[in-house]
Order: sequence, then structure tokens, then C-alpha cells
Amino acid sequence: MTPDLTGQIALVTGASRGIGAAAAEWLAARGAHVVAVARTTGALEDLDDRIQAQGGTATLAPMDVTDEGAMAHLCRSIFDRWGKADIWVHSAFYAAALTPVAHLQPRELDTLIATNIRALSRLIAFVDPLITPAPAARAVFFDDDWDPKFAGGYAMCKAAQRALVHIWQAEAMINRLEVHLLHPRPMPTAIRARFYPGEDRRVLATPVDEAARLLPLIF
Repeated sequence: MTPDLTGQIALVTGASRGIGAAAAEWLAARGAHVVAVARTTGALEDLDDRIQAQGGTATLAPMDVTDEGAMAHLCRSIFDRWGKADIWVHSAFYAAALTPVAHLQPRELDTLIATNIRALSRLIAFVDPLITPAPAARAVFFDDDWDPKFAGGYAMCKAAQRALVHIWQAEAMINRLEVHLLHPRPMPTAIRARFYPGEDRRVLATPVDEAARLLPLIF
């Protein structure tokens, strides 16, 4: 059965492309008003065009998830306007170039930690009080099982994110907040192209198909 999300507010961080954009479109098509966050304004505008074409609505928030002040202000603005958010979908991720662990450079390491670990930790702190009051609050994250060779920074951040999500999942049970960690099939994303150059992308699942497969499992 298709869920009716009319009147619900969905915050999507990392909404410009891939599974984040596909999730934003899926939610909007079912009546949720999407607050779409990403750094790329043009990609957000394209997303808004697709959402409007299917009769949905969105608010665009072109900002970097590592900007704690901007993200805190956005969450406060959502609260001031709607009193809560019902759904948070997070897919923002930074992947460094492939390199042996011993060659990982300090600047890349700092960016990996800032985007993938610190930003997620701060976002949980900002979003938790925003969605907890919702009658059926849900937070959604995505994981994968790629070959980690020469992707030590990526694997490190994924492990840290997995730990944060699992711990928040356990803690959130007392507030009836559902925290989900979903596993999309391999998709033709820019990150995957970097890790698997030359792969036949035609055999990979599309983000739209994966959003349509996974999201109905939790609504």
C-alpha cells in the first residue's frame, strides 16, 4: 500500500543526487514537503523541477552539512515554521581518492572526519529534538559493503557512521523514534565510479529503483 505522507515534513541532507535525490522525489510524490539540503544549487533546482513536475513541493537549502551554524539555523527555522520534522534522510558523504592507508594525507583525513563523522554527529544533535515530537518520526541512513582496499578513509568513516547510527537507534527506542540503516544495491554513483573504474554501469541498480524498493519497507 502506498503511504500517504501528506502534511509531513521531510529533511533530506545530501539531496542533490543519487539515493538522496531519489528519496526526496519519492517522499514528495507521496505528499511530504521536502526540505532539500546540498551544496550544489543547480542540482537542487533540478530536483525541485522534478518534484514540482509530479505535483510535490520542496524548500531548497543550498548549504554544506559541515557548516554547524547553518545547519543549526535550518533546524530552528523548520521548528519555527512547522513545529517539527517527521522524517530525516541523510545521504551526504565525502569520499577521498583511492590510496593505501599509509599514504592518506592529513588534509584528506580532516575533510573525511569533518564531513562524514563530525557533521553527522552534530546533525543528530540538531535533528533529534526536531523529529522526536513527531507522531511517527523516522531517521533514514544508507550503508554498503564495498571492497575497502585502498579506501581506508572511506571504510573508516562508514564504520564510524554505522556505530553512531546503531547507538542512536538503540537510544531512540525510548522516544519511539525509528532509526533505519538501509542497504541499497550497487548503484552507478560518482563515488562508485571512482572505486570501480571501467565497471559496466548498465547492470547496476538506479537510485530511483532503490528508493522505490527500500523506502516502502519503513513506511
